Parts: sequence; structure tokens; C-alpha cells
Amino acid sequence: MSEPKTPTPTPAGDTYKGWVFKWTNYIKGYQRRWFVLSNGLLSYYRTQAEMGHTCRGTINLATATITVDDACNFVISNGGAQTYHLKASCEVERQRWITALELAKAKAARMQAESDDSGDDFSPSSAPAAPGQGGSSQNSEVQSALRTLGSKVEDLSTCNDLISKHGSALQRSLSELDNLRLTGEAGDKIRQVTERATLFRITSNAMINACRDFLALAQAHSKRWQKALQAEREQRMRLEETLEQLAKQHNHLERAFRGAAQANATADNKSAVGPRKGEASDEDDDNEFFDAMEEAPEFITVPADLQFHKRSSSNISGFNSEMCPDDQSLNDEPLAMNQESPSQEMVPLKKRRTRIPDKPNYSLNLWSIMKNCIGKELSKIPMPVNFNEPISMLQRLSEDLEYHELLDKAAKCHSSLEQMCYVAAFSVSSYSTTVYRTGKPFNPLLGETYELDRQRESGYRSLCEQVSHHPPAAAHHVISDRGWTLRQEITVASKFRGKYLSIMPLGTIHAEFEKGNHHYTWKKVTTTVHNIIVGKLWIDQSGEIDVVNHTTGDRCHLKFAPYSYFSRDVARKVTGVVMDKDGKAHYVLSGTWDEKMEFSRVMQSSRGGENGTEGKQKTVYQTLKAREVWRRNSLPESAETMYYFTALALTLNEPDESVAPTDSRRRPDQRLMEDGRWDEANTEKQRLEEKQRSVRREREREAASQRTSSQSEEAVDEDSFTDPSLKSAPHDNYQALWFERCEDQITGEQVHLYKGGYWETKDRGTWEGCPDIF
Repeated sequence: MSEPKTPTPTPAGDTYKGWVFKWTNYIKGYQRRWFVLSNGLLSYYRTQAEMGHTCRGTINLATATITVDDACNFVISNGGAQTYHLKASCEVERQRWITALELAKAKAARMQAESDDSGDDFSPSSAPAAPGQGGSSQNSEVQSALRTLGSKVEDLSTCNDLISKHGSALQRSLSELDNLRLTGEAGDKIRQVTERATLFRITSNAMINACRDFLALAQAHSKRWQKALQAEREQRMRLEETLEQLAKQHNHLERAFRGAAQANATADNKSAVGPRKGEASDEDDDNEFFDAMEEAPEFITVPADLQFHKRSSSNISGFNSEMCPDDQSLNDEPLAMNQESPSQEMVPLKKRRTRIPDKPNYSLNLWSIMKNCIGKELSKIPMPVNFNEPISMLQRLSEDLEYHELLDKAAKCHSSLEQMCYVAAFSVSSYSTTVYRTGKPFNPLLGETYELDRQRESGYRSLCEQVSHHPPAAAHHVISDRGWTLRQEITVASKFRGKYLSIMPLGTIHAEFEKGNHHYTWKKVTTTVHNIIVGKLWIDQSGEIDVVNHTTGDRCHLKFAPYSYFSRDVARKVTGVVMDKDGKAHYVLSGTWDEKMEFSRVMQSSRGGENGTEGKQKTVYQTLKAREVWRRNSLPESAETMYYFTALALTLNEPDESVAPTDSRRRPDQRLMEDGRWDEANTEKQRLEEKQRSVRREREREAASQRTSSQSEEAVDEDSFTDPSLKSAPHDNYQALWFERCEDQITGEQVHLYKGGYWETKDRGTWEGCPDIF
């Protein structure tokens, strides 16, 4: 073993390094590790090369105990959570480490105590009171401190008088002792001297203790008052700076107002039509925005993909004519509801339910079911309802509208780049409902539909239909009175890998806005369910999303970082950059898919060096202060007993007699599961699947007799390919009821588009054309 780099132990503020043997386990025994003692922390690494990136463990010596076993062994423990059994090469080296560790521990404990005292100094009771509040508490604290100091001063005065009195008596006794001849009275005098000396010693000790208390109290309050005074000074300086800025802005606004008034007067003299006040206020807003840019910018670094960052030189964005409107409309302004007739406004909104029956606690042998499913498509596995949640995949798709207000705000934007921020945030928000939702939605039956009519509350109407079963595909169409339309056709591909389940949504999501005719598209990322067999289930989202504006060429590249045990980043992190068609960055998006998203306006961007591990260039964005664009709604009370449903999800399966006969709300097995009758739900589920198989066979026989060559493949249900009678059956010619198959003009994909007629049929109340699937 080599000697430590420093010849003698050093205090904790310095660094002490060296090789020490550490106990690992009963198989490997003691293994040599590189230990570093620095700033009260003892860390160790496998090699010296790991110091730059991988620390194997750290103990804070401030709360640790150090014990010596024998000549070379010693133990460091922090109370049970961490214990290091160490062995030095010799007794001399062990003593060097023990000395260094004891010194580091003492200094760390002293620094921690000072830190605690400093934290107490900033307690609410000692912090400077804001104007108009907290003044009385601060005055009472000062008066209490003064009274305590006065009491200590009185104690000192009393002790001083006693010392003087007893000192004089002692002096007289000593003088008498000096004048005394050696007679029988010597013993009495000596006793008197001893008694008075004892009293003097007691009084002196009391004096010393009182002085010590006074000094400690004075020091403590001196630090507190110094910090309070410094805080008052800083607050006064901030107030003075604020007043100065307000005065400048006031003068600036006055000049702008006078200039606008003169311009209006001149225009009125020349023509009957002059500039409006709104234009003058826009000019003022421009000036205010440039004043706000004087704030210290933040530096945000995100990985740059050369496919999208086409410029290699520094560029500055934001200093253009659309800067002010972008930033203004990104404010969290309330959205006004669409104007309705007085008669409609008088009708009260429907009260939605806020609870469903609690989830029953049924035991199930998971491995007996899953061991035969490894490597198969999830849609082809027969699953009991124990793994489900009481909503269908169609209703789960409708949950994407949980944060529809983001699209409402996007529809009001004047700039496509600003609109892109809201659309990107909407694409992320759809995953926030999946954090705790480990249950599997019901696979919809072929022809099953689901409507979500929130026109009166939120201005939109949504319709989903299961248009195919092999592969399982659902078409979704949403129309809003607030200027946007959303449509998607999602096909779910899933694979069970033993330890985890991967769900890959296939298909493109389209968002169209009436204002500016902007058309956006994006896809979904991969969802992974971990710990399928052993452990607690948890869900992660990973992958990349490109939100593209096909009208302007704007693009937002979002990256969902997969969870990693060794990563130092925030879990569930999402980052993105909004760029125009030339690749120039305008906004940086950051946040997490389960909590919130923020945006920052890019002031300047520059290329950094290369990342040696990934081989990608990084771009440094200089931005304004980040602002929140989306935040997840809190879950309802007792959500853990209701499948962790959100407030919207609790209403999705609420009974409604006006919906179509094929609506998911009318599905009997799903309704039985919601009511907690799982055994009956499993029986009903098998009945529905057998019914769908019979309908499928009849449809295929008709297709074979007519000798059609339809190219569509539909599965009947989750168990369609487990039925041997279907493996060699010809394809049927099923056609969706409310959607028609055609080629998408944007992506070129074969998709199902809404052909109309559903809401008109609902208004008439005639559902004769709907199949009987339940």
C-alpha cells in the first residue's frame, strides 16, 4: 500500500488522500480503495481515475463515530446507515488517518454549529419586518433582549459589591494575622481567614460565570443585530433603486404619452381618422419589454442536434418586431368564454361526479398468467380485469384533453413561434396523467365509440371510435368553438419483455388552428412499465418528439430523458427548443412531464465544444428568466383508492342515457368492474369477446362468398389470435361507422377521418344504424 500523498494529517479544510483497505463482503473480503478526506467528508473510489466522475460512497464526519479495533483496523459509522470497516497497512498509517479524521470531525462539527447559529439568525422572528407588519414582534424582541442584558448587568454589579466587601474583610483579617503574636488565638484567626477566603472564591466564581453569560449573550445578539442591520441596509438600497427605476419609467411614460397626444392631435387636424389608443399602448409595451431585458440572463445548455441546428455561428433572436406581442400573449391571462345566447347562459351546467367506488383489494397470482406471455403482443394476451382500470382505451385517448386550455391559448396567439410553445406544452401534458396509472385500459371492441361533450363547459366536442382490431387502432376527432381542431389515429404496439412492458403508440396527431391556418403534427413517445413481475410498478416515458408547423416550417424538438439511476438530472425531465424554418432558436422549453413546463425566450445562442461521450455539439442559449407555461393539476382527494384518476378521468365513465348504444359507458364488463364486481366482470368480458368472434366469423364468410379482396386486417378482440378457427380465416371488409379511410394530405399515411353525422344523429336521438356490440 502506498503512503498518503500528504506526509502528515491535515485539517478538514484541506485534503488528505491515500489507499486504505475497505471491507466489502465475505467473498472478496478487504479490497483496496482510494479514500479522500476533504471539507469534513470522507469519500472513496475504486481508483484515482474515478475521482472525476464516480464516487462510491461518502460519510459526513460531523455526525460520525470513529472507533479503533486493533493495531491496523478502525471503523467509521454514522449511526447505522453507513459503516466503513477499514484497515491500514501499518499502525503508523492507521494513526495518521485517525488523527486526520478526528481533526476533520472536530472542524466539521464546529462548522455545522456555526451554520445552525447563522440559520437561527435568519429566523422569522429576527428577520427585518416588512413595512406595516411584524413591527410589534420585532420591538418586543428588542425590549426582551434589553431586559435580559439589564438583568445581567445588575448581577455583575451585585457580584462586584460582594467582591469588594469580602475583599476588604479578607484584607483586615490578613493584617490582623500579620500583627498577631504566636499565641492561642492563632488558630481562631486562621479559621477566620480561611472562611473569608472561601467566600471570596465563591463570589469570584459567580462573578466569572455571570461575565461568561453576559459575553455569550452579547455576542449572540451582536451577530443577530449586525445581520438585521445589514438586511435593513440592503432593503433600503433595493427600495432606492426601485424608486429610481419607477421615476425613470414615469418620466418615460409621460414623454411617450405627450408624444402620442401630439401625434393624435396632428392626425386629427390632417384627417378624420387617427391612430387608436391601443396602438399607443402597444408602443409603451414595447418600451417596457426592452426595460425588462436588463435583467441578468440565465444560461441554459441543451444538447444540439445538427439535423435541426443549421447555423454554426452565434445568432441573436428576439430583437424583432414580433417580440413584444409574443411575450405579452404568453402571460397567464384568463380566457373569456364564447358568447352564448341569454337563454343558454341561464341553463345551469351539469354537475359532474367527483368519486367512483373504491378499488377492491383482490389477490392474484401474476406469474401464473404472465409466464406464458413473454414476447407476445399485449393485444393478443387474454387478461382478467384485475390488471385493468375501469375505462377503455378510447376514454384514455380522450384524457389528452385534460389541459385543453393550452390549445385555447394557442388559438389566440399572434405569432406562430409563440403558438408552438403552447402546442409543445400540450403534447407533454398528456403524459402527466400516467404517473401513477399502472392499470391497463380495456381494449375497445370493434365499432365501440366514446363521446366527450364539453361544449358548454369548455367549448369542445370529442368523438373516438375503434376502427380496427388488428392492429388495434382508434380514431379520434375533436372540434372546439375556440378556433382549433384535434385529430389522431393511434395504433398501439406493445411487447412484454419479462421485467418490463413497452408500449409504442404509432400514428400522428394533428392540431389545426383557424387563425393563420396553422397545421401542427407530432407523434407520441414510448411508455415503459417497469417491475412487472417483482417490485412496485412504475412508469417512465422516453423518446423524442418533433412538433412541426407545416404552414410556416417552425419546429420544436422535445426530448424525454429516460430514467437512469446514475443520472444527476431531474427525473422525468423534458427539454426542447423552438426554432423557425431557418433553424434559429427562439424559445427554450424545460421541465418534467409529470409536473410542469417552463419556457425561456432566447436572446443569444452560441456553439460550445463537443461532448466526448456522446459526440454531439452543445449549444449555449442565453435567455430571459424562465416562465411557467403549464402545471399539472393536483389529484382529487383519496385518488389512491380510485385508480389514481384525475378529476376529468372520474367523469369519463359517468352514465349518460343520451350517448350512442356503442359508447364505452354502456359496456357491461367495464361497468361491473367500476362497481367492484370483478368476478362478474370477467364473466361478462368473456361473453363479449365470444360474441365479437361470432360476428367476425359471419362477416368473413360473407366476404369470402362475395370474393372481395379487402386489405384491412381487424382483430376481433384481445384473444383473436388465440382462437385456432381464425388463424386461416380470410380478411373481412369491415368499415367504420363515423370515420372513413383515406390518405392524409400532410403525412401521406392511410388514416381514418371523421366524416360527420354523429352529433346530428345524437340531436335527433335516432341510433338505428349503430351495431349491437354489447
